[in-house]
Amino acid sequence: MKITKQQNIIIPNSETRDFLADVFYPETDKKLPLVIFVHGYKGYKDWGAWGLMAEKFAEAGFFFVKFNFSYNGTTVEDPLNFADLEAFGNNNYSKELSDLGAVIDYFVQNSKVDDQKIVLIGHSRGGGISIIKTFEDERINGLITLASVDTLDRFPKNEAFENWKKAGVYYVLNGRTKQEMPHYYQFFEDFEKDEHRFDVERAAEMAKAHMLVIHGTNDESVDVKNAEHLHILNPNSELFLIENANHTFGSKEPWEVENLPKELNTVVEKCIEFINDKIVNE
Repeated sequence: MKITKQQNIIIPNSETRDFLADVFYPETDKKLPLVIFVHGYKGYKDWGAWGLMAEKFAEAGFFFVKFNFSYNGTTVEDPLNFADLEAFGNNNYSKELSDLGAVIDYFVQNSKVDDQKIVLIGHSRGGGISIIKTFEDERINGLITLASVDTLDRFPKNEAFENWKKAGVYYVLNGRTKQEMPHYYQFFEDFEKDEHRFDVERAAEMAKAHMLVIHGTNDESVDVKNAEHLHILNPNSELFLIENANHTFGSKEPWEVENLPKELNTVVEKCIEFINDKIVNE
């Protein structure tokens, strides 16, 4: 089966700024389910084995999209590096939800897409964003979370919070790139002014889409209890735990092997089975 790849498509968003997306799909005359991958904190579309994951989804008969949030620190000119730390520091949940909406609006118009079959796959913080968007946008039929958070209130607490408020910025070291990544206080202000909207628990309870919650039992970044909690909040969801898998299901940056890591391959196979069962063959 021939797979078409279109990379670094510019997606405009008047509320934020231009950003990039990649699409992978099989050559066919049939309209295809739209599957959109939403990256997490310090993530980007070309990280690790996400490209191999995209190919596997396309081979399974889906129109697969991965994209960079407009303020994730990458740029249209340099999508592979955190070349714009100022943008990273000015990111917030409102911008990410706006970008995700722009991605959906852009690709549902594609002639190869079946706009009645839309699935979001959110990793880590992208899981929280995907849960909220699924509740807000009735076009979304399927929601899959990978190592997702169960709350977006993941800000510094107590003295660290007071220091952040006073200084207006705090920094987190990126272990891989060794960059000091800024977080401006506007992030919390954006959250606080729309706290009801950003309530992941409420959105998970009320989302109408078919929901699959996937998590590794050895996740070092987001405790597996987050997945168990999401499953309890939405009893119609399916919980799928992968023994000993870490936060990125065995993937890392750079990923220089031609095959998916074993745990991520298990994730993709489960996702494909779920989408076929709940969305395609419903």
